[in-house]
Amino acid sequence: MIIDIHTHIFPDKVAEKAIPKLSETIHLAPSMDGTADGLLSSMECAGVDLSVILPAITNVKQFDSIIRFADSINEREYSKDGPRLFSIAGIHPDMTDYKEKLTLIHRMGFKGIKIHPDYQDAFFDDIRYMRILDKASELDLFTITHAGYDPYSPEQVHCTAERVRHVLDEVAPKKLILAHMGSNELYNESEELLVGQDVYFDTAYSICHMDKEQLTRMIRNHGAHRILFGSDAPWADQKEALCILRSLPLTQEEQEQILWKNAAALLNI
Repeated sequence: MIIDIHTHIFPDKVAEKAIPKLSETIHLAPSMDGTADGLLSSMECAGVDLSVILPAITNVKQFDSIIRFADSINEREYSKDGPRLFSIAGIHPDMTDYKEKLTLIHRMGFKGIKIHPDYQDAFFDDIRYMRILDKASELDLFTITHAGYDPYSPEQVHCTAERVRHVLDEVAPKKLILAHMGSNELYNESEELLVGQDVYFDTAYSICHMDKEQLTRMIRNHGAHRILFGSDAPWADQKEALCILRSLPLTQEEQEQILWKNAAALLNI
């Protein structure tokens, strides 16, 4: 089994405009068209059994439509018969009714939430995020956040390793996933400040770009039980990301933990 914890899709009509616009903004060519069918084709090619969709809410008005779309693509019963998609929810730090929104997310059966400090123009250790993380922990929802550099906000890194440590000291959130090996393109800071902390890392995008010796060292020192395979499709290729992971000098058990066991536990499947 293979679970990709970090992918993105849009409704078909939105994808037609959103993917080219984002591609131009972040100067990165997509690996597929950003639709559900495009991701399913990528999964079939790569051999991925389940892809987790991460919605990024960039303003509070998007909440209702994004939650409806996320709910519409979820399959409540996990099946091994073919590739499947499963979406988590999103939330924005400007939501003053965040407790009610998180309770709704939990009641609807979502397993986690996505936040994106760069797209939401807030620092990760902002009190609003810390309150969201605390309530999410209370509801047993995992939280996945973009971490490190993002080309959408090239002048300002909103989620640095230092800010993550501040949040860990203040809130100690449960089930926190730091995308991109803890700090995209700032891997030395992640290795120094975050390896060994009680957080998950996902491999999204970074696995295709970072030094493989450092990647292997960080996995080993952090512990494979706290690493999740992610591709960041459509901004990275699922098959390429899998090939790189399988090429690393890891044990079979370490590979299985990263490829599906850790994610399956978080998703309760």
